[in-house]
Amino acid sequence: MSNEYSQEWCLNMAQLEGDAEIGAGLPAMDPVFDGEQLEQQAQEEPQIAFGRFVRLMRRSRGLNVEKLSDQTDIDIVELVNIEEDPHYRPDVRTVYQLSSFFKLSQTHLLQVAGLTAPRNDRIYEEAIRFAARSEPVAELTAEERTALEAFVAVLTEKE
Repeated sequence: MSNEYSQEWCLNMAQLEGDAEIGAGLPAMDPVFDGEQLEQQAQEEPQIAFGRFVRLMRRSRGLNVEKLSDQTDIDIVELVNIEEDPHYRPDVRTVYQLSSFFKLSQTHLLQVAGLTAPRNDRIYEEAIRFAARSEPVAELTAEERTALEAFVAVLTEKE
């Protein structure tokens, strides 16, 4: 005898049980039933590449954030947020300004920024590949190495 449960039944049971937590305190989520969360995650993944892309395009043109802000008429705080916060959602106007400045497709850049759903799997895949490859790999400076070693020493101390 097999038991088959509908999506509606599962959702009703979950509501009756309250906000159950699993694992390390994460809300329970069944990807089979929660397509909205999966869609949101799929939109955020290429967005991680957006900030790195803006930073590298700016640097490739020899601009600091302030000069890019002046030349694109974008608030400097928003540019800093774009470059520093991989989950920051820029204004649509900002993406249009950047696409015009960099001479890129507005549609594609909106997708990479996470403001529209990726319509093209290739853009999605390349955004993820770009994000993985664009991570800086410069050697640590002497000061960074000293700070890191001091922090690791604290983390490895026995209580």
